Amino acid sequence: MQIYNTLSKRKENFVPIEEGKVRMYVCGPTVYNLIHIGNARPMIVFDTVRRYMEYKGYDVNYVSNFTDVDDKIIKAALEEGVDTSVISERYIEECKKDMASLNVKPATTHPKATEEIPGMLEMIQNLIDKDFAYVAEDGTVYFRTRRFKEYGKLSHKNLDDLQGGMRNLLVSGEDQKEDPLDFVLWKPKKEGEPYWESPWCDGRPGWHIECSVMSKKYLGDEIDIHAGGEDLVFPHHENEIAQSEAANGKTFSHYWMHNAFLNIDNKKMSKSLGNFFTVRDILEKYDAQVLRFFFLSAHYRSQLNFSADLMEAAKNSLDRILTCAERARDAIKVAPETAMSAEEEAMVKEAEAFRSKYEEAMEDDFNTADAISAIFELVKFMNTNITESSSKAFDEALYKELFELSDICGLILEKKEETLDEEIEKLIEERQAARKEKNFARADEIRALLLDKGIVLEDTREGVKWKRA
Repeated sequence: MQIYNTLSKRKENFVPIEEGKVRMYVCGPTVYNLIHIGNARPMIVFDTVRRYMEYKGYDVNYVSNFTDVDDKIIKAALEEGVDTSVISERYIEECKKDMASLNVKPATTHPKATEEIPGMLEMIQNLIDKDFAYVAEDGTVYFRTRRFKEYGKLSHKNLDDLQGGMRNLLVSGEDQKEDPLDFVLWKPKKEGEPYWESPWCDGRPGWHIECSVMSKKYLGDEIDIHAGGEDLVFPHHENEIAQSEAANGKTFSHYWMHNAFLNIDNKKMSKSLGNFFTVRDILEKYDAQVLRFFFLSAHYRSQLNFSADLMEAAKNSLDRILTCAERARDAIKVAPETAMSAEEEAMVKEAEAFRSKYEEAMEDDFNTADAISAIFELVKFMNTNITESSSKAFDEALYKELFELSDICGLILEKKEETLDEEIEKLIEERQAARKEKNFARADEIRALLLDKGIVLEDTREGVKWKRA
């Protein structure tokens, strides 16, 4: 298995720290509002990485945090006149609902920043003791960036070139810093904001320290994979490396994975441009599985453009898989319970080649686009070879292949039950009655009427089925 490592800028063979186990940390959302579709991409991508690792037999310890103290959370709480915990807990629960809709498995642990303050205080003190951090007059604690000699190794930038791009997390001003590149580990409280006691001042942690502490607590000093969106490479992940390796004296993460940006109609997603969409916005128009399929239809390191046309294409492509699965399940119900013929056994072995192509794609830096292409080859094979005369054992063997490969991608093969309004249901019943009475003219008339309403009927061995046009 090869993984593209942002640290080395090349694909590397995956060798876990501990045989048979994977320690994986994925940066989670800041919970001040509903998650947007940009948040959803890493959730789906790295959930699929986890699923494939588990499919290969690894015991995966998967940690993804919730940042539940932040300027945006504080702002939302002040606007509503409530405690910050009300905002964060509300949107943690809403985030979990969206993750469940997208079939993203819960993490092994979902730590919250506010519950890990003691560990942050301990790591910050460790960094001060090792002279990697210092305390300013107002109690702000800064990390001495230049003292960590490998700073910039993840973003591949020269230290002197980084100053302009450094995210400003200062509370009280640049003049306190020994060096403009130093970043905040702890900052003093402001009026009306949540705070915690510390040896330096009453205040709250900087953004970067939380992930270093949570990763250490739940996964250990060294981890296999650290992942997130490419916007986190600098400064967030760069600062995590500096803090963790300075504090622990060990390589923080052996592999760094980053998904590329999501654009909306070829533009950056922005509220000011009116192209900002939450997951809920999209789920009003499409099934959650369509959104998941859309994200996996491109390689995670490729920029992905979101548009109505591309979502429709994803919907139609996914429907091909779901229709094949439904047809296979229907065939299994009525197939003769005979042993597989020699010809069927040979075809099952032939179908195993699609699994091999699928695995080859996934082991090449989790190329889900090519893996899904292998699923479509299997679908074509199934549509051709599952017939009225094929045995139940044969049909079941092919369906099992489709189910397992789809499940690794988190795709659910059961179509979401749709309901029809009463008028359309009555027309379908009337058509069935007309067919029984051999009034085929009326049956055809109703079929055409339903087609005008966007309902396509299909007469099968198992009875009449319908789908939307």
